[in-house]
Amino acid sequence: MKKLLLVAALFVAAPAYAGDLPQRNYNNPQNYRNLFNWTGFYAGAHAGWGWGDAAGADISGYALGLQVGYNHQLVSGLTFGVETDITFSGIDGGAAGGVFTADYIGTLRGRLGYAFDRVLVYGTGGLAYAGGDLRVGAFSNDQDHFGYALGFGIEGMVANNISARLEYIYTDFGTRTYQTVGGPVGVGFNSSVLRAGVNYRF
Repeated sequence: MKKLLLVAALFVAAPAYAGDLPQRNYNNPQNYRNLFNWTGFYAGAHAGWGWGDAAGADISGYALGLQVGYNHQLVSGLTFGVETDITFSGIDGGAAGGVFTADYIGTLRGRLGYAFDRVLVYGTGGLAYAGGDLRVGAFSNDQDHFGYALGFGIEGMVANNISARLEYIYTDFGTRTYQTVGGPVGVGFNSSVLRAGVNYRF
């Protein structure tokens, strides 16, 4: 009889006790939140190799630069943000009767991707600008170029607040007129840069 009374008491008390426990609501998307969240500011550096075309001629060379940006991650894992960077380059080659060099390439891009916890895959696109230099003989002329940038990449956390990335960025620039010893020359160019980078997340 005592055992029956004890079982009955436990049966009555169980619902009240369970009400104090945290309950999982399967209709709440918060339950599927990643353990790591990519939201926040970051800054870092990158290095890689670039190649492309200037006035119909091949150009190539190193690329070194800096980037800063901001990400915002939704509960679903969808992540969007904005990034700006500046790349100082040795991308050059014989073109337009002389030697053309892309002294620097900068971008201001939006980013859209998906976070798999501590790994982020993304696409990116936006505005691009560059400084070109055309040297013909002893005379050189600098011009500013404007265009667009497109790319994609993958980034992963490697330590607390530190991430590493690998990305490809394509830029295409309109034609600018360069003054040379032989007269004005129109030069347009594009570049592809494959680069690795490291970011510190604040």
